Amino acid sequence: MTAAPDRPLAAAGTVSPDHAQIIHLLDDAPMRLPHYLAWALSSGGTLITGLAVFMLGISMPLLVHDLALSPLQTGLVAAALFAGGVPGGALGGWLADRIGRKPVFLLDMGLLALAAVVSALTWNAWLLIAAQFAVGMGSGMDFPVSGSYVAECMPHRKRSRMLVATIACQALGLSLAALLAMVLLHLTPSVEAWHWFLGTEALVAVLFLLARLNMAESPRWLMGQGRNREAVHRLARFVSMDQQQLESIASRLGDAVHFVARVPRMKKSLGYAELFHPAYLRSTLLCTVPWFLMDIATYGVGLFTALLLAGLHFDGAHLPLVQQVAALTRGAGLIDLFWLVGFLLGLWAVARFGRIRMQLAGFAGMLAGMGVLWVSTLLVGSAGQHIVLVFSGFVVFNLFMNMGPNSTTFILPTELYPTQLRATGAGFAAAVSKLGATLGVLALPLVESAWGVPAVLALMALISLLGLLSTWALGMYGHGLTLEQHQTRILPTRRRAGIASEFS
Repeated sequence: MTAAPDRPLAAAGTVSPDHAQIIHLLDDAPMRLPHYLAWALSSGGTLITGLAVFMLGISMPLLVHDLALSPLQTGLVAAALFAGGVPGGALGGWLADRIGRKPVFLLDMGLLALAAVVSALTWNAWLLIAAQFAVGMGSGMDFPVSGSYVAECMPHRKRSRMLVATIACQALGLSLAALLAMVLLHLTPSVEAWHWFLGTEALVAVLFLLARLNMAESPRWLMGQGRNREAVHRLARFVSMDQQQLESIASRLGDAVHFVARVPRMKKSLGYAELFHPAYLRSTLLCTVPWFLMDIATYGVGLFTALLLAGLHFDGAHLPLVQQVAALTRGAGLIDLFWLVGFLLGLWAVARFGRIRMQLAGFAGMLAGMGVLWVSTLLVGSAGQHIVLVFSGFVVFNLFMNMGPNSTTFILPTELYPTQLRATGAGFAAAVSKLGATLGVLALPLVESAWGVPAVLALMALISLLGLLSTWALGMYGHGLTLEQHQTRILPTRRRAGIASEFS
């Protein structure tokens, strides 16, 4: 007989009433200016990721010409940005659970700034590849810490929307990059404009690095380390409460560790082994497999949107190289606007319908969008003669991707793991996803070269279908629960009937 979804698990430790009070204050606090500032600073890495992806994608034709890139070097430049996210995500999450969220925020932004400067100034293809790998590593480090920080510091009723807004900054970065690229091409209409494209990443990274110096550490993380006096001081940033009361709470707690997890507390920090503990194995599979599949499609299509448009024979192919790039920038920028629209829809839909339902719907929409694009290649005449159909396919793909799995895969690891494992789990999931992204950007041009654009579109449709099926098989329903309740409730799966209203 299936257990009721709200039945508590066996206790993993006794929670102090004072810790419970701090959690209550964090979860029930009204949204104030400090919350919005903390969110904005946390979102710098995702914004720069979108900026970097667009700038590199639109730079590729110029780089191939200016640096005389070989086919191998062209593939490596494209893949390096995503390959760097593999060690970046794994390292950033592991460090954030051990040394804190804020130190990693500063470290990754410093690495991003330095690597972007090298990318912009180099004239050597192999150095560019190494620098783009470092850019990817910096942005990869930021993903798990930004998601963990926002989940831990935002009020419970706003957590979902603020997490979607964090990953939505990726789309904002794409749109910002399109605008900047058009301005830079107007000011510097030459093949060497790619230096300025890549240099803008460094400027944005430096601005975020300086702004993050004044960030507050996550009170939840501090409590998880037994640093309760620091936790209540940081809590005062987010909650209006008498300072004397906070000091009293800190004195009573001493160095007691706040630990709520599905495994017994053996040590202060949990590690990678716990991700594969029976208590968290399903969570780990749910967080990694669909994200891996989604990133094959997301970044494969996203980085090469301009090249796909060119392959579909849109106008501009007869123009000089720089004017071709300008035309493709406008086309890709228009399509990428629907990333942002999709995320805006996700702000409402994910909070309303839950993570798993929106992930399923999103993968279904991605499948439909790729299907529309594939059909357009079978019609009589060039794709340029079916412009409405082609743009509709891209729009449907981007809308559903961002209101579904591109939002939910970012959210799920922050909710399904405890504080001592949250960033490690999110980092591992992000690292696996960037393996998918790397595979996508390496495989897409090879498939296109061998079998043409229709084969690419069919492959992306298959990937979307696999994402749908894996989410359906692994889905866990915990919509509406606090971070701590995710660790103390049995989460229903698709095999369990009678899901309570709090999970709907």
